[in-house]
Amino acid sequence: MRCLLFLFLLVFGADAAGAQQMLHRRVLLMGSRFDLTVVAANDIAGNAYLDMAIGEIARIERLISSWDPNSQTSAINANAGIAPVRVDRELMELIERSIALSELTDGAFDISYASMDNIWKFDGSMVRMPAPEVVKKSVEKVGYKKIILDTKKQTVFLSQKGMKIGFGAIGKGYAADKAKELLMANGAVAGIINASGDMNTWGKQPDGSDWMVAITNPMNKNKAFAELPLRQGAVVTSGDYERFVEFDKVRYAHIINPQTGYPATGIISVTVFAPSAELADALATSVFVMGKEVGIDRIDQLPQVACIIIDDQGAVHKSKHIRINEK
Repeated sequence: MRCLLFLFLLVFGADAAGAQQMLHRRVLLMGSRFDLTVVAANDIAGNAYLDMAIGEIARIERLISSWDPNSQTSAINANAGIAPVRVDRELMELIERSIALSELTDGAFDISYASMDNIWKFDGSMVRMPAPEVVKKSVEKVGYKKIILDTKKQTVFLSQKGMKIGFGAIGKGYAADKAKELLMANGAVAGIINASGDMNTWGKQPDGSDWMVAITNPMNKNKAFAELPLRQGAVVTSGDYERFVEFDKVRYAHIINPQTGYPATGIISVTVFAPSAELADALATSVFVMGKEVGIDRIDQLPQVACIIIDDQGAVHKSKHIRINEK
């Protein structure tokens, strides 16, 4: 349920001789592209940090991937309606936070969305809307309240056979947070973890300037409409610029409402700024589902969180906490 990125990182200034430098690496993990940048004193230290970050992201993938038959997430899904599965404390806590986010967003965010049959195709093959009864049936096994946790026994049980959980709308953000946390704990003074649009930063560029983010309107991708600094936080964009279907002049995003089974409409891009990529990741998808009025109202109630929404007419809507320099 992730999406295109309409953010561009602006890196200014050349590294001074003998000063700290930026090192970059691009890898494919969790089925997505990760662009990693660290600031370090030299190549040896920088590459060690990059190796460390990649190892941490790979570890998380092994834990939460529903595509890996050996992961604990796959074990939970395989035992749906059969038996609880004991999991690591880390996975238990991630599921607990996911359920809390479901409560916060009135079910717009729901890791049990993975239970839905794949009735919507965004590859150009769909020629008509699915029948209402087919859509209704697709959500029968969806519902975060059907995820039963036993914190004492440290078990997870999906109460209905055929249920599944997936971390597509939060996993990469979580991985970005964990990689950042590990690097900071080991002395990395600054960097960026960009997990296919789940962008997490800390520290400053070698010349002392902030990391800058340019936000573009997906209806005019050649021009940024705003730039702003990103200090010690995360930014995530959800969008439907390429993955959508259109019937009777209504545009349906690839982001599905887990409660109705129908794709979101009316919005083409949501950018969320938050203290963590995990939170920004989940909220970006949720706002897409909730719509601009409800979404902005919910964001306005959260401290240190802000959002920018671009609707299907190209209009820009901002939460009250956002401060941007429009170009």
